[in-house]
Amino acid sequence: MQVDAVVLDIDGVLVDVADSYRRAIVESIERVYEATLSPDAIQAFKDAGGFNNDWELTYAAALFVLAGREGYDADVETFTSGIAEAGGGLSAAESVVEAALSTAEHDRVRAAWDPSRLRRVFQALYLGSDRYRALEGEEPPFESRGYIHDEPVLATEGALKRLASAYDLGVLTGRPAAEADIALDRVGLAVPDDHRFTMDDWEEGKPHPHALVTLAERFDADRVAFAGDTLDDVRTAVNASEADPGREYYGIGVLTGGLQGSEGREKFVAAGAAAVVETVNDLSALFGDL
Repeated sequence: MQVDAVVLDIDGVLVDVADSYRRAIVESIERVYEATLSPDAIQAFKDAGGFNNDWELTYAAALFVLAGREGYDADVETFTSGIAEAGGGLSAAESVVEAALSTAEHDRVRAAWDPSRLRRVFQALYLGSDRYRALEGEEPPFESRGYIHDEPVLATEGALKRLASAYDLGVLTGRPAAEADIALDRVGLAVPDDHRFTMDDWEEGKPHPHALVTLAERFDADRVAFAGDTLDDVRTAVNASEADPGREYYGIGVLTGGLQGSEGREKFVAAGAAAVVETVNDLSALFGDL
């Protein structure tokens, strides 16, 4: 598994988002629908796949809550298993709800479902009032400090310098570009625009292989490692291997996001991870030892 290029996810790898993005998901549901979901429930949606976009995860979680009010009595694990079986992502969540409810029940869910409001609430919670005005170009729905300030840095300066000195270094994230800039500035990692993909740069999102394959082409790399904290990150590398058999792609699971401990390690391996590390700071040693 010697590599020429290393591509990093941001959330759960470079910065901890348990008290920012994931908190914003939970509290958006609470504010709009007065319902509470646990962090484990959020991870179940992540594991189902197709939720690289946390806004869409929030919309899907809202569908689960609203379906429950119309008589859908399955737990979140059953709901997200159905999403996985239907291909993952928001459209799969919609199909699960539609199949589970009568036409009248489904119509009431759709009438109560308000993705636009959920997104505004999410952004206000995450960005805070000042950044909301700057990035969204409008007044926030309420005043907020912003959970974006509660993202501890997970990567040490030395670890990133070692990676940058030894390999071509890229970033592949589900964040919008402006929010990726904020996180990378906080971490102290400068990545040229053509060496990164954000939500704004390609439509499909992870686990679609386009972004990772394109970065490999731009680096002219034969062997690429992609380190991320979700199963979709590993699936992205697996899909890239299938789409671009002339190169080697290695998905590296990082245990500083929602997947942790021995259970997280097992899930990563089952998804096709070539290796699993405790933190992003262990990557240099991993590659050096192989």
